[in-house]
Amino acid sequence: MRELYYDNGKETFLVHYRSGTSYQMFTSHFHTTYEFFHMLSGQRKFFIKDRTFVIEAGDIVVVAPNVLHRTTNADTPDYERLVVNVHESHLAAVGGAARIPALRPLFERDYVLLRQGSYDPSAIDALSAEMVREVREERPGYEDYARALIVQLLIACCRQLPEQGGEQPASANPAHERIFEVVRYINAHYREELTLQHLAERLYMSPYSISRSFKEATGFTFVEYVNSVRVKEAIALLLHSSLKVKVIASKVGFGSVTHFGRVFKEVTGRAPLFYRKEG
Repeated sequence: MRELYYDNGKETFLVHYRSGTSYQMFTSHFHTTYEFFHMLSGQRKFFIKDRTFVIEAGDIVVVAPNVLHRTTNADTPDYERLVVNVHESHLAAVGGAARIPALRPLFERDYVLLRQGSYDPSAIDALSAEMVREVREERPGYEDYARALIVQLLIACCRQLPEQGGEQPASANPAHERIFEVVRYINAHYREELTLQHLAERLYMSPYSISRSFKEATGFTFVEYVNSVRVKEAIALLLHSSLKVKVIASKVGFGSVTHFGRVFKEVTGRAPLFYRKEG
């Protein structure tokens, strides 16, 4: 396996290139950065928001901050991909404007998807290759150069978006559509008590069928997904409100602040107050 990794130490700009055999992303995945995911070869299953779809060589996904997603193994065991995470503070326009106007499509959506064959890959492929080369060679100024490259990559993606027609990606397995009904229900009702039995009765499904199919469809167990959604929403409140931690815990569906703190640490690896300081 080949792997390259760069982190600016502030968790606001990360570059991760990986080439090798498929692996499972075992942790919940959401962050305060935009994520550029370029599938260079092979396949992955990509779960995001309320659907799972297969991405293949040449496909690109750009995920907005604080949007829950996870990749899992697909049929092709070998793969190559480039992932770049960049905080919005690095996307300011020249002259002091808060945002680069050309990136507006990213600011208005939870994610965008570019399918191979629906866009001209020449510029994006060249920029991705240059990003990998800069991180590998570490020539003077490579950090700043790499940050400039991700801005170019994102603008290049946005230029291609009108050709996409705004279509939603097809599910990797239409038989899982009932499970995505469960996902959408959790997304809308995470503040409430959620159990397998409750959702089974609500959606006229059996607890066994939900439990058995949920991980296959999403990459998460039922409990993992509920906890991840609640923690994701808690992070948004920690960053953008002055509510006390115990109030936030209650607002996102936890019965006690102790349980909230334990689950929060399991999901993020950090205590809730870390995000309050960041905000």
